[in-house]
Amino acid sequence: MRVRQLTTAAAALLLAAGPLAGCSGAPAPARTPAPVPSSADPVAVTGDVRPYERDAVRDGGTLRWALDAVPATLNVYQGAATADSALLAHALYPALFRPDEHGRLVADPDYLESAESTPPGQLPQVVTYRLNPHAVWSDGTPLSAADFAAQRAALSGLDPAYGAARPAGYGAVDSITPGAGPHEVRVAFRQPYAEWRSLFGPLYPAAETATPAAFNRPLAGGPHLTAGPFRLTGYDPAGGLATAERNPLWWAERPKADRIDFLAVPAGQRLDALDQDRLDIAPVTAAVDRAPAAPGTSADRARAADEALRRVESLPGVTVHRASAPSLTQLTLNAAREPLTDPSVRLALTRAVDRRRIAEAALAPLGLAGAPLGSHLLAGDQDGYRDNADAIDRADPGRLLDAAGWKRPAHGGTRTRDGRELALSLLLPADSAIARRTADALTADLAGAGIAVRATAVPADTFVPGHLAAGDYDLALFSWPAGPSPAVDQRPVYAKPRPGADGSPEAGSNYGRAGTEEIDRLFDRAAAELDPAAHLALLQEADTRIWQLGHSVPLYQRPDLVAVRDGIAAAGAWGYGWPRFQDIGRLTP
Repeated sequence: MRVRQLTTAAAALLLAAGPLAGCSGAPAPARTPAPVPSSADPVAVTGDVRPYERDAVRDGGTLRWALDAVPATLNVYQGAATADSALLAHALYPALFRPDEHGRLVADPDYLESAESTPPGQLPQVVTYRLNPHAVWSDGTPLSAADFAAQRAALSGLDPAYGAARPAGYGAVDSITPGAGPHEVRVAFRQPYAEWRSLFGPLYPAAETATPAAFNRPLAGGPHLTAGPFRLTGYDPAGGLATAERNPLWWAERPKADRIDFLAVPAGQRLDALDQDRLDIAPVTAAVDRAPAAPGTSADRARAADEALRRVESLPGVTVHRASAPSLTQLTLNAAREPLTDPSVRLALTRAVDRRRIAEAALAPLGLAGAPLGSHLLAGDQDGYRDNADAIDRADPGRLLDAAGWKRPAHGGTRTRDGRELALSLLLPADSAIARRTADALTADLAGAGIAVRATAVPADTFVPGHLAAGDYDLALFSWPAGPSPAVDQRPVYAKPRPGADGSPEAGSNYGRAGTEEIDRLFDRAAAELDPAAHLALLQEADTRIWQLGHSVPLYQRPDLVAVRDGIAAAGAWGYGWPRFQDIGRLTP
């Protein structure tokens, strides 16, 4: 499962935030940026990982992997968890299913022999998991129903003493019992739950989740049970180093590397660290996008980013891998603030945005195809993706604005109504060249329709709490994660705001503050629909209604750049999945 931060402050990802990525077998990339396809329909790049034959990867050696910081916890369900927590967890803990290159969850045979759900229409829904009989925790104890039950108790919301950043789905579980054999687990649901494959990944031992006290304490260094290809042997947040070594009890294919040193290297220092041969694998999106630039114009920031990209591409013995991250960059409209309270104005603005031109402006300088998004719920490389932009009125945006009373002066320029100009603020992350390029293209598009835009760059620490959550903006540019469970993960983003204790609407994670009962019902029906085709059809209908509401405009998938030292196999930009740690190592000379 791709871990989604559920707290309000962490839910919105800024454009250059580092994703957790996964495994694919794309061809080796060119050293220079790949040309943007000339096709009328460019596509997102699902993954870019150095191809390899496992037999060609030699045994032994140490890999040096860059983190933003050694995380305070490895429990991805705690509020303090980060993307680095999730990365380390995938090396240390079981995940019953892994996403493939199109976001489909498939059983991981290292942990799971099979998993079967009762068919659609048969109630109650029961999922029977048959665990790999060789899968054991680091004390030799087999994975069991007790681990499932403890995790469900911690994440179900039934006991508020658990300080969990609670993922969806566990509240739908009614009971967990041992199955017919010692390695079988039966999970019964109180209502059908379509996206059940996203549960129990990662799975933690019962000792870490069975009580609120155990669950709430930081899961960091020290003697903790694990069950991955690697085990934790060193954990020094202050010193910026976490060390993982081969798990001597690992039952599946032997890890190629002896050890992985996860090193805290801030984005601004990564290019120097690569140049000095201190890193083997390093995400560099933020290092490029937020390259230091003197205060000045958008062109100055873009120039600094271009220079940083050229520098990392020219480093000897290093290749830059590129992919489209499973993260949806969108323009969100604040429907609670005039003049965007008028659906006609929102739809006119939506029509005025040239998504293809904006995607090209943002992505082409990084060597990625300018692939525009047409869905609020699914990424362009995700199974079931469909462009639903045609759901909105194809009328000229100028006609929509004219009908709404916003008239353009005879000499052109910004539209006015009752003496007020149609001028909007645009919130974007500070110090981001990608955001600046996007904002410049958006500003030009909307100016063409007579809408004036003033871009305001905001630091990361105040972007969500000070502006999105407070409703202090007109338009906002940011990204949401796209995962394998859109029916439950995306619902809060589009749920109709409900009255709070004082009677005023509470938006929650719906920063656009527009919603309908119909959209909520479509999400709920999709979450309970076990037939895959019907489940997808409900999601497509929900997306169509979101387009027609004028809630937001999907733009493109956020880029993911990863620098990998030559000779390192099975590493790169993983797209939807995550690394298969036991395969990563150094090629035999």
